[in-house]
Amino acid sequence: MAGHQPRFPWELGVFDAHCHPTDTMASIAHISLMRATALTVMATRGEDQDLVEEIAARFAEREKVIPCFGWHPWFAHQIAQDGMKTTTKAEHYRQVLTGTSEEDQQFFQTLPDPKPLRALLAETRTRLLAHPHALVGEIGLDKAFRLPMPWQQHEVESRDVGLTPGSREGRKLSPYRVSMDHQRAVLKAQLQLAGELRRAVSVHSVQAHGAVFDVLQSLWQGHERKQESQRERKQRKLEETYQDSSDNSSSQLRDKPSSSQEDNEPLPYPPRVCMHSYSGPPDQLKQYLRPSVPTQVYFSFSAVINFANPSVEKVAAVLKALPDDRILVESDLHCAGPEIDQLLEDVIRTICRLRGWSLEDGVKRLAENWRRFVFG
Repeated sequence: MAGHQPRFPWELGVFDAHCHPTDTMASIAHISLMRATALTVMATRGEDQDLVEEIAARFAEREKVIPCFGWHPWFAHQIAQDGMKTTTKAEHYRQVLTGTSEEDQQFFQTLPDPKPLRALLAETRTRLLAHPHALVGEIGLDKAFRLPMPWQQHEVESRDVGLTPGSREGRKLSPYRVSMDHQRAVLKAQLQLAGELRRAVSVHSVQAHGAVFDVLQSLWQGHERKQESQRERKQRKLEETYQDSSDNSSSQLRDKPSSSQEDNEPLPYPPRVCMHSYSGPPDQLKQYLRPSVPTQVYFSFSAVINFANPSVEKVAAVLKALPDDRILVESDLHCAGPEIDQLLEDVIRTICRLRGWSLEDGVKRLAENWRRFVFG
């Protein structure tokens, strides 16, 4: 069947909105050979922040990498909130993890020393300022995640040394979860930083769609957009059409448009958010897409998460309920190379079929959506 499919138009520009190639650094050399136009590369934990910055610099001239800096909820327990009343590492972990007891001292000692939240934010701010188009990500909330058990000697001896340390790597799961209150505090601080620097954000949400919305809403409360009249909406669309027609940039990535002083002023909320590999129900889309919401919220979809399980019908309903200009695609893959290209092609073909788009039209729409999400 694949041989009868129409040719895939890579030359129109294909953009991965969320991936993790720094988890397998040996694969990074493949980026220059990939058919995808650009990769939006996420950081998640202490071990990969510098790696994301390293590959962004390596591919800066080719515009193949958009770096993203942030702390994933799976590692939020490693962050100490400012003002937390703890004197030892064990006290910190007893406070931020659920299901703990006095007998957990040995487990706590296998965990890293907690990093102050203010230090995380200062480091992230420095990285974002050094990369004018960088995003904040991957950040978010996860109610399902449990910490992995400590490494056993036989696991250390057999682990793949080509993988960047810090992830689960197949270890058994412990009973410990990161408290939602702590996750929310770490998420909110990073969202506020994104607003301060007017950067887009990539958000992880597992069994926490309502909680993520509540955190975002708490930031934009009091800053909602006023409802446009029909006349105002018509005028705005005319202005946007004129702006699009006057854009003569030849670059597929396109430099960020020049901004007025007002456009550079800090915001209390992030200007653009991508709900990555969105798995929520269709009815929750409405709260993000209300005209009063000042944040532009996008929804990205991956073959490995959204179209590889029995919930495909729900994803199809979500896709059909979304506006054309709020859809993104991603691979969410841990290594660079032809696997990402194939995953992107697969998910784009699927989305075009479900939306009723021609392949060429769909690739163009998705490329423009990515540019708007990243650059504003």
